Amino acid sequence: MTKKLQRSDDRVFGGVCAGFAEYMDFDPVAVRLGYAALTIFTAFAGIPFYIVAWIIIPAKNSIVRP
Repeated sequence: MTKKLQRSDDRVFGGVCAGFAEYMDFDPVAVRLGYAALTIFTAFAGIPFYIVAWIIIPAKNSIVRP
């Protein structure tokens, strides 16, 4: 069985960080805190990247299986 990157049902803001955490088998809170720290304390353009990821990554319930 292959793993697919999908937005999670455990949503705070769209489920992008939680979906990435589920994909990588990490704690969603740790991923959210790390992403927030990167966005605040570096020149990383976190907010535009998050919005693009929210649009591109499909929601878990929207996957159509043949």
